[in-house]
This record gives sequence, C-alpha cells and structure tokens, in this order.
Amino acid sequence: MSGIIRIGVIGYGYWGPNIVRNFNAIDTAQVMMVADGAASALKRVKKEHPQITATNDPNDILCAADIDAVAIVTPVSTHFELAKKALQNGKHVFVEKPFTASVAQAEELIELAEKRHLKIMVDHTFIFTSTVRKIKQLIDEDVLGNIYYYDSIRVNLGLFQHDVNVIWDLAPHDFSIMDFLISEKPVAVQACGKAHVNCKENIAFVTAHFSSNVVGHFNVNWLSPVKVRLTMLGGEKKMLVWNDAVADEKLRVYDKGIKSKSPDGEYDLRVSYRSGDMWAPKIEQTEALKLEADYFTRCILDDETPINDGHSGLRIVRMLEACDQSLKNQGGLVYL
Repeated sequence: MSGIIRIGVIGYGYWGPNIVRNFNAIDTAQVMMVADGAASALKRVKKEHPQITATNDPNDILCAADIDAVAIVTPVSTHFELAKKALQNGKHVFVEKPFTASVAQAEELIELAEKRHLKIMVDHTFIFTSTVRKIKQLIDEDVLGNIYYYDSIRVNLGLFQHDVNVIWDLAPHDFSIMDFLISEKPVAVQACGKAHVNCKENIAFVTAHFSSNVVGHFNVNWLSPVKVRLTMLGGEKKMLVWNDAVADEKLRVYDKGIKSKSPDGEYDLRVSYRSGDMWAPKIEQTEALKLEADYFTRCILDDETPINDGHSGLRIVRMLEACDQSLKNQGGLVYL
C-alpha cells in the first residue's frame, strides 16, 4: 500500500464535514468520495469540496476499487451493515460512536476484521484531546495516586434523538474516556432514567462498579437548562476537575485529600484533611479529530492496532447494552 490512504466517507450531516476536513488536512490521507442520501448534503459536498466525488449511493464507496478505508458517519442503526460490507470488500473501517447497536454485532465485525487483517477504529474523539492525554499522563506518573472515583456530568437542552436514548447518545463519550484513563475495567453497571418527552429516556444516571474500590458515576441529560461538561477524578494523593465548558484552565489539579486512622478499632475512626495548592497544567491547543485521523492512517500503514479499536468499541457497547437492561429492571445491577 502506498503512503496515502484513500478514504470514502458515508454520511455528511452534522459530523461528516468535520471528518472530511480533517482527513483532507493530513499528508497520509485523501478523501475520494462522499455518500449521503440527502440532496442538500451532496450539494454542500460539491460546493465545499469540488474535487471530491459525491454520490447518493453508499455502495459506490463500499465497492470502489480505489478506496482503501471507509469512514461511517451515520446513525448507529446503520453501522453494522455498512461496516460489514466495507470489511467484506477489503476496506479498513473508521466508524462513528457508538460502534454498533449490539454486542453481537460488534463481536461479528471484530471477528471479520481479524480474519481479513483489516483495521477497525471507533471514533472516540475525546481520548485524543490534549486535556484527556494530560489526565492520562498524571495518572501514569502516579500524581493522583490510586484512583477512588470517576464522576462526570454531561447535560444540555437537547438535541433529542429519535433512534437512541440519552445514554446511547451522550454516555459513550464518558465511557470511552474512563476506559482510556483507568486500566481496570468495570464489572457491572446500574442505570436509572426517565422519558418525559417520548419513549426514549432523556435523563439518566449510571453507576459503574469495579472489583476494586473504584466507582464511576455518569449524569446525562437532554433536559438541562444549562450546558455542563464536568468531570472529577478523585485520587489517593490528589484530585482533579475538568471543566470542558470553560475557555481557560479547563483542567485543575487539587492537592486535597484525607487520611484515616483507627487506632482504637473501627468505631473510633479519625479522619484528617489535607488541603494544599491548586494548579492548572498547561494544555496544548490541538484539534483532536485531526490527530485521530492521522493516527488511523498510520495504524494502517504501519500495521498497528489502534487503542480505540473494535475491542475498545465493544467494551463501550457492552456497557450501553447493560444500561438498557438495567433500565428495564428499574436500576438493577447488570454484570458485564
């Protein structure tokens, strides 16, 4: 294979234009064709990228001999069939989150890709942001110490989805971030939520249980009066707050914590509090999707396994599927 990966993009709605722009911005890729069923989307493609072939039939991309990889930027209900046909035609796959609509679909695609020696990358964009990479560095360097909890809030007013609930829409971001940051994986989840507008839950609370003392908690909501993107990690040594909704000092690290001693038995618990300095690490301003696009092509060219491969996508889908089961069981514990 040459040093240029020829890309076909299926879907040119909200996220598709960003995919096309970033793949075209790197030296190792060239977008050859874009497919979308909407005439208005094709008109935008022709206006914004006149050098790219536009078609209303995704099979033009899936069957094209001059396309090496397919980026699937469509509703989750279509991911499996499109990705399966791409793999069957010998093409690498870059697929929007969540990976598939079920665990069984994800497992079938992974098996197919491995048999044909093809790459799957799931678009977990946040793990390529400078902030998440800095948090990962702090964890790896043991700045935070043993992790106690991962707590996130991702809420806003809308956008309501007709095909998935709020967990499937918003939680994959935070599930994938936690999966990247914490090497230990959850063993069970619980979810509770309510549907106030249609049959899909628009507010939900998810708890992820680990075999250790780590716990994860996620608040996702389409009915919030304000937009909040807040994540807190509590560690034995230090704690941090990531506020993605602010322009400056998105990440703050706090030298705060507790120490406990029970010299006279468990009923005589003594807790001392530590309150030190706060510091805001410098965060480089880079576009995560461009880094991800470059990483995808280099994984193909260098025959490397992406960190956000099909197995990574499968872990997130397994959590999402378990959340649905827990919702049906009124918040009951579902093992992964």
